[in-house]
Amino acid sequence: ALMGIQLVVSLLTASIMQRMAPHCSFARWLLCNGLFRFKHPSEGELCALAGKQMPKTNRRDRRQNGESTPLTVPKDIDLHLEKAPVNAMDALVLRFFLEYQWLIDFAVYATGVFLFTECYYSVLDASKEVNIGAIWCVLTVLFSKALHMLMSHYFRSEEGGERSVCLAFGFLGLLVAMLVLVVREDYLEFGLEGFSSLFDNLEVFAKQQGYADWVPVTKLTVKLGLAAFCAYVGALMAFPGLRLAQTHLDAVQMNLDRPLIILLHMSFLSPVVVLILWVKPIARDFLAKAPLGKTSITVSSDAFDSVRLWTVVALCVLRLALTRYHLQAYLNLAPKWVEQMKKEAGRIAAIDIQRKVTRVFCYLSVVTLQYVVPVLLILFSTLALKALGFSWDGASADVNPGVTPASPLPTAAPVISGALDEDEESFEDMEEDIQVTVARLSEMLAALRSVLTPLFFRGFFAFFTWWVAACQVISSLFGIYFHQYLM
Repeated sequence: ALMGIQLVVSLLTASIMQRMAPHCSFARWLLCNGLFRFKHPSEGELCALAGKQMPKTNRRDRRQNGESTPLTVPKDIDLHLEKAPVNAMDALVLRFFLEYQWLIDFAVYATGVFLFTECYYSVLDASKEVNIGAIWCVLTVLFSKALHMLMSHYFRSEEGGERSVCLAFGFLGLLVAMLVLVVREDYLEFGLEGFSSLFDNLEVFAKQQGYADWVPVTKLTVKLGLAAFCAYVGALMAFPGLRLAQTHLDAVQMNLDRPLIILLHMSFLSPVVVLILWVKPIARDFLAKAPLGKTSITVSSDAFDSVRLWTVVALCVLRLALTRYHLQAYLNLAPKWVEQMKKEAGRIAAIDIQRKVTRVFCYLSVVTLQYVVPVLLILFSTLALKALGFSWDGASADVNPGVTPASPLPTAAPVISGALDEDEESFEDMEEDIQVTVARLSEMLAALRSVLTPLFFRGFFAFFTWWVAACQVISSLFGIYFHQYLM
């Protein structure tokens, strides 16, 4: 009763997540049920296919004059890789598997907490309580730092190819972001008027504190910071988009004669739909007044916002449902590379064949992160956006924040003078200091709340959702062109 039911459910969920992770993990279930990997051939199998006997000497005996002589076989041997299901023991050797498992499990539990809070808010009037589900959604977005870890791994690698790709997409994202940020709200309705509210509240607060001259610099800093953040997101989305293009093409080739191909194309084009939903002349102005014969269907603004939320969530669920098809398409790169090797002439070291086949499986969790994390960013940003004033049923939003002036600095209560002993005077001084500290902290929190209004966060999460989809469209289309015409 003291903490509130939302906080109790949140703490209970965190405890269950910690205790159930070693025994029941959705991330392990995703990788270890239904996927098949390919085993690398042994040296004995390669020698048998090459028509020669396996050397009896060990690797140490194959060294002559300090130089190793690896076993080589012809490239055109009739090699067929053995298929085996992926199990939990195999997953332990995957790169970044622990980071992948923690993020996916946290996202699952965050979804559960969000659904509980939605039911709680629909049954009871809890408008004055803090939405714990929205906090879990924001934490999921913040904890999706796996892409940053992968990009830092690319920057630390000795080969500079991956680093150059990330930098190129980062600068491209900076250029596109600067163009997007100057577009008026009549065309891209992110709700960035929340930044105007931010600047107005910041100006009021700065004047109260005597820093009015800093306001123009702060406005420029915020705009430049947002553009730099967009460039950073663009660099993060470089390899996920390229990988999505490759797995999409391979998954389509695997399912040419199945109706599943329609869902695969819908999943690949889903970021384009997300982009269109925030283009006002196409989405709100046209779709909200769609012509139907001699009549037209008029949709209210709140109903359109609700349809947009449902559409983004449905597209994210579709992409998550097709995860295994893309992962299996990635695992099939091993036999695909073997078939390509057979068409080449010459010889190849047996260790190179083993490394190439093994490397495909070892990076399975990395590919899974590159596929899932952009979807999670869009999904949980949309859920956080819903918690900031939108509704699922098209009802009018309750949150309509405006400019809230910053609160003046409270003053401490005066101390009553009198004849006090030494201990009583020291106690009274301590109490006065505590009151002043509490007053200043309260003033800082009130000022922060007046500057960072819900309207600002609505604009930020709407823009962030759109920008992640835009970055994925750019990188995935470039990947389609690269894998179709340059490979």
